[in-house]
Parts: sequence; C-alpha cells; structure tokens
Amino acid sequence: MSFSPEAGFVSDRFNPLVTIVIPVYNGAEFLADAIQSALDQTYSAIEIIVVNDGSNDSGATERVARSFGNAIRYFSKSNGGVASALNLAILEMSGDYFSWLSHDDLYVADKITNQVAFISAHGDSQTIVYSDFSIFTDNRVDGAVPVVMPGVRAEHFRYWITAESALHGCSLLIPRSAFDSVGPFNESLRTTQDYELWFRMAAHYRFVHLPQVLMGARSHANQDTHKIADVAFKEAGNLYLEFVKLIEPCEVPGNSPVEIGISYLRLASSLWQRGFDDAAAHCAAMARHYGASFVQVVVAQLIAYSARIARRVARTLFSPQARQVIRRFVARMPPFQRGR
Repeated sequence: MSFSPEAGFVSDRFNPLVTIVIPVYNGAEFLADAIQSALDQTYSAIEIIVVNDGSNDSGATERVARSFGNAIRYFSKSNGGVASALNLAILEMSGDYFSWLSHDDLYVADKITNQVAFISAHGDSQTIVYSDFSIFTDNRVDGAVPVVMPGVRAEHFRYWITAESALHGCSLLIPRSAFDSVGPFNESLRTTQDYELWFRMAAHYRFVHLPQVLMGARSHANQDTHKIADVAFKEAGNLYLEFVKLIEPCEVPGNSPVEIGISYLRLASSLWQRGFDDAAAHCAAMARHYGASFVQVVVAQLIAYSARIARRVARTLFSPQARQVIRRFVARMPPFQRGR
C-alpha cells in the first residue's frame, strides 16, 4: 500500500470538468435513456463520450448515438471489448474526472454534483468516490431496490472488494490522474476488467463511500454476465486467486494473529460460497498459518458449501431485485435469528 502523505486537498472553488463515458455494443434499446440521464445531470461542467465498440446491429446503435448531435462526443471503433472502449475514451477525454456509465444503466440527476461536492468537502487528489446504487429489471425503474455499500477503511479496501464483490463501477468518480498512475483497463479481460483495475487503484488511491443512491443498475437477459456466464466465472476465479495472493497481511482486518486468521477464514468462506475454490483454499491455508484450527476450517467450508447451494437456488427462483430485498431483510434480523 502506498498512499501519499502529500496529496493536496482540493480548493473551495473546486469545479472540475467531469467526463461521463458510455461504452456500448449493440445497445440501441437502452442507450438513449443512458445518454439522457447523463445530459440531465445538474452539474454543468461535463462532457459525454459515447464509444461504439463495433456494434453489428445494422447501424441501430450508431443512429441512437448520433441523434444526440453535438451534445455528446461520439467515437466508433472495431469490436475489442468494453475495456478497449473505455480505454479509448480515457485517451480522448478532456475531463479532470472520469465517470463510467454503462449503456443500459441510469444516473440520478445529481450524481456528479453530489460526488464533486463530497470530494471538495472530504477528499483530496488521491480520493475515488463510490456510492450506493439501486437495481431494477428491464424498464421497471419504479421498483428499483437500493443496494447500500459500507464505508471501508482504505487499508482494508482490497480485502473488502475481494470478499464482497459488491462495488458497482458506474457509481465511481475517479480522478484522471489515477489512470496515469496505475494504467488503463486490462483489455485481455472480458468481464472483470473493472475489479482488476479497482484493485490496482486501491493500492495507491483512497476509496471513500458517499452514502447516497446515485445510479440505477439495470438487470436484463442480454447482459454479458448472463450471455457468457461460463467465461465470466472462469475469469473471476483466476482474478480472485491473483487477488488473494497479492493481498498483504497488513491489509487483512485484525489486530492480532488470531484476528487476522479469522478474517482470512471469513474471506475463504465468502469465496467458497461463490464457487471460487482455488482462491478459497489459499485463504484457508493463510488462516491455518495465523492460528485457525483444522476443525474451524472444515466447519467453515461445510457451511459455505451449504450457502452456495442456497445461493444457486435463489438465483433460479428470484430476480436480482428480490434477492436484494431478502439480503436487506436478513441483514436487519437480530444476530441470534441468523444463527450467529
């Protein structure tokens, strides 16, 4: 971890240009709504870049984008994946800050205003802001279910994004300098390019939580995570194994070897529940190294495998919105009711 003690705090006249980047591939159905939500921002110092990543829908996506005229900057390129589209926008952007908006998601009107104000009041030049978001299905925005993020200490952030996998990339506001410091999105990754970059950035930049729902994430059948689920799962498994090997013990919550061991075991449990057994095995070995017993590891693994089955059943029976409602209900139950 290498947070600079000399990061300069922003001034009272903080009014940076923010570039909203919308990568799109065959996204004519939802693109206009996303662009309009960017145009509807109450913050005035923005530019909007739309990158068409080689859509092959007979020009439908391009027609939607060009219908907005000079209100946006439009680029078209051969298909290379979302990471390549984002990287092109980073090269072309004029803004001091970068804000990603997926073509099928929506911003709340004061997303940029509130995040810029938050950085002005609480941040510095090495601050990345993330916020809460909501999940809605197809066009049913009124039924959106909020997803509330926790505030996480900077030194534990890489541990948290590995354990929880809950951060939404379109809720972030990122200084342009962060890309200069750690590099762009990894174009060899098809579905995990965002988390791989956040993990790199978190070694040098402070991620700070703004507790407001500032964007809506749309769930629909044509998302890549659904269409190429096997590719996404394998890619995520490789990425998490890399993460847990890179996380240093000082990044793991705990003030003693025993507490660090418990945190490693919790991380292993989370990974087992999601099916990432190789990464979980590494964390279990680290837990044993820091004092966890063989019995503790076996019990944690059995409980996690049971939870994995329950998660798979829930994905089959319930929509993403319904699953969020269930998670919120369980989180509010007294500990003894949750079997803790």
